[in-house]
Amino acid sequence: MKLKKGDMVKVITGKDKGKTGAVLRVLPHENRVVVEGVAMAKRHRRGAPGQTGRIVEHPLSINASNVMAIDPETKKPTRLRIVRTDGVRTRVAVKSGKALA
Repeated sequence: MKLKKGDMVKVITGKDKGKTGAVLRVLPHENRVVVEGVAMAKRHRRGAPGQTGRIVEHPLSINASNVMAIDPETKKPTRLRIVRTDGVRTRVAVKSGKALA
């Protein structure tokens, strides 16, 4: 999986198509990612002593194939390529050739 925590991605399919956000968590064995503000679920929390109950929203994971990394130069979705120079592995945007941080 070429995505990492902190990468900016755009959702290309599903109910949240078109939304962008940072990757909060990567689950490589399940091929899933958690993106901020995407696939939000509501959880009803019971009140603790001295507190009232509330509804908490949290993001669910989505399949990694449903997102594309955003090119740092053009700000458009792009694929990623791995370039090795002197044994150092670098992720590079296919459209512009710029390295991702």
